[in-house]
Amino acid sequence: MTASTLEMALTYEHARIRELAEPAHHPDAAHPEHRHQTDWFYAIAAQHLAAAEDVLLPHVSRLPDGDDLVTRYVGNAKELERSLRFLKGRQYGDSRFVHLDHHDLWQQIDRLLDEHETIEATYSRQISEQLDGPDLNTLTEDLLEAEEVAPTRAHPVSPHTGTAGRLAHRMWRMADTAWDSAEGRVVPIKYHAHPKRDSALSHYLYGTPMPHEEENK
Repeated sequence: MTASTLEMALTYEHARIRELAEPAHHPDAAHPEHRHQTDWFYAIAAQHLAAAEDVLLPHVSRLPDGDDLVTRYVGNAKELERSLRFLKGRQYGDSRFVHLDHHDLWQQIDRLLDEHETIEATYSRQISEQLDGPDLNTLTEDLLEAEEVAPTRAHPVSPHTGTAGRLAHRMWRMADTAWDSAEGRVVPIKYHAHPKRDSALSHYLYGTPMPHEEENK
């Protein structure tokens, strides 16, 4: 069976997050001159989690055993968000986290990312079986657009689902933007500069010409 646009988008998202995580695995990533590598991975991962909670989980809740599926997703997301906060705290010299071992912390993050990818792959396949093509395309667009305005930091103790979760994500986006500016963190702030938007998938979804097509006109 051909993968749906939602499944394609999530596969791309997972691959991109892993690509951003790779240089952040290196112990030298904690040095100030390399800090942006971890900042970028952390921001993209946090945005993806928040957007998926806002856009995908309402559909997941309508699947068979939907409440249990949502609980599983949120449980993984909270653990991953806590680990991301530990990673940032260690990187920026927070006394609560500097004692954490870099290798052990990344083992935990990688394990949670593996679980996260498996969960989303399963859920997206189930959603794709219940929605038709146009509705799936709209859902995928909504997910990509939600990531643009999602929080750039992890907030594991905040609401994650429902109206409370969506409101919390909007409020944290404003607060995160202010703190990102104050700390000089390297985070995506514009659509055209967003690392996940320069893909063939995004051009297909939005119906925009590929760069080489524009050059040939």
